[in-house]
Amino acid sequence: MEKKKVTRWQASGVHLLISVAIALAFLALLLFVWYPGPLFEAAGGQGLLLILIGVDVIAGPLITLIVFKLDKPSLKFDLAVIGAVQLTALAYGAHIMFLARPAFIAFVKDQFQVAVAIDLDPADLAKAKYLQFKHAPLTGPLLVFAEAPADVAEQQRLLKEAISGKDLECFPQHFVPYQQRAQEVLAKSWPLARMRAQEPQAAKVVDEYLARSGTKETDVRYLRMRAPRAWLAVLIDAKTGEPVKMLISERI
Repeated sequence: MEKKKVTRWQASGVHLLISVAIALAFLALLLFVWYPGPLFEAAGGQGLLLILIGVDVIAGPLITLIVFKLDKPSLKFDLAVIGAVQLTALAYGAHIMFLARPAFIAFVKDQFQVAVAIDLDPADLAKAKYLQFKHAPLTGPLLVFAEAPADVAEQQRLLKEAISGKDLECFPQHFVPYQQRAQEVLAKSWPLARMRAQEPQAAKVVDEYLARSGTKETDVRYLRMRAPRAWLAVLIDAKTGEPVKMLISERI
C-alpha cells in the first residue's frame, strides 16, 4: 500500500503546532514565574515578545510552507536550518528576558522599587547578610526591605551609585526580610483618601480595582512602585503590610 504523502500544508501545520506549544511554554515561564502580575508589561517585555512570536510562531511555519517539497533532496537540511534559526531566536529572547527579570522588589525609603537581575553586581550579592539574597532568584522576585546604611562611607558610595542610576534596591547587602519590617512599611503607606487627593491617576486604576474585586477601602493602604517602564500602584494589607495587588498606574 502506497504511503500517504505529506503535503506542504500539513507540514506547515505540524510546524505551527510545535511552534505554538513552545511559545506558550515560554510565555507561561515569563508571565507566571519571572514576571508575575503586571511586571511583564511594566518591564516593557511586549516588544520583544512580539518579535519572538513573529519569528517562532509565524515566520518558521510560513517558510516551511514555502520550501517544503517531499522529494526535495535538501529538504532535511532546509528544515534543520529553519528550526535552528527559530531556536536561536528563542534562546536569544530567553537570555534577554532572563537578564532583565525582576530579581527583588525592595521597599526603599517610602516606595517599592524593582531591582532587575542584570543590575546586581555579584560582589554586592556576595555581601548579603541573608542567604536567600546572595543570588538573583530564578523562581520570581523576592520582596525585601532595603535598609539605609549607617556607615558614612557607605552612604557616600551609594550616593555616587544613585547618580549613575543604581539606588538602594541594587545592593543586597542592605536587604532584610520584608516581614521583619512590614510595620515600618505600613507607617509609610497612605490611606486611599490621600492617594485620591495627591495622585488622581493612580486613584483611577485603584478605584476600578476596588469596584471590580469588592475589596473594602479600609482593608488596604497605598504605596507607589517604580519599575523600568511604568509606575505601579501597590495596595498592601492594612494590618499586615503584605502586598495585596499591583496595578499599572502610569507608563514611562
